[in-house]
Amino acid sequence: MNNILVTGSNGQLGSDLKAIENEFDQFNFYFADRNTLDITLNDDVSKFVLENNIHAIINCAAYTAVDKAEDETSIADNVNHKAVDNLAKVAKNLNVKLVHISTDYVFDGKLSTPYDETAITAPLNIYGRSKLNGELSIINVAPKNSIIIRTSWVYSSFGNNFVKTMLKLSTTRDQLGIIFDQIGSPTYARDLARHILEILPKIENEQIEVYHYTNEGVCSWYDFAVAIFDLSDKKIKVSPISTSEYPTKAIRPSYSVLNKKKIRSNFNIEIRHWREALKECLSNIK
Repeated sequence: MNNILVTGSNGQLGSDLKAIENEFDQFNFYFADRNTLDITLNDDVSKFVLENNIHAIINCAAYTAVDKAEDETSIADNVNHKAVDNLAKVAKNLNVKLVHISTDYVFDGKLSTPYDETAITAPLNIYGRSKLNGELSIINVAPKNSIIIRTSWVYSSFGNNFVKTMLKLSTTRDQLGIIFDQIGSPTYARDLARHILEILPKIENEQIEVYHYTNEGVCSWYDFAVAIFDLSDKKIKVSPISTSEYPTKAIRPSYSVLNKKKIRSNFNIEIRHWREALKECLSNIK
């Protein structure tokens, strides 16, 4: 049996990995959060890996408060960069696989066609920069049989996210203004979790490989909100607004659609459309 360490286990992706662990009885999971394992400490992580005979690490731990990161630069860097560098070194020294989750925010959003894995990175905010530095650390350390998966617009029936925020607002508001000029692809964390576990045994590479994963399809935040209310039978008026009408501390990319051809072809996986995945998530929330 393969022993899998999942870091950041109380986040959206970590929680969805917990939710489907019984579907993958070939794996024995060890779920860790910041209270049970400090992933910034090499000795602690190495000891955990050795004592539990860990074969692979799925790093779901991340600082994801995009606007707060503009002020909490060191905290974001510690979690998204330094901890990742440590995990990469442990993975290399102890010869275990590492699957690290990154983000579309490593791009500046200035393209008009989907970003592939070789596109030039140019993050617009501190969060994106810290995630890119984490990627660069893994590439520099270069543990074998390890990959980086960039994803975007992640939501789940667990934790705080756009879907649950919209549902909550629908109980107190009869109309909302939602941004229409930021374009991307929503990602249901459970679909990502399931595909990570499906491809995990197939990962064999000497050099670090980068992959992109989201659900299929493209939309704006406005389109996403309309679909949430439509599929959950919420009667609420949604009006499109521009990014300039809703200023935030951190700048977001206006276009962050990711090209998923590489992960589909290399691992022979089928990715469903975001609306289909959203239906399932809404059902689970109910």
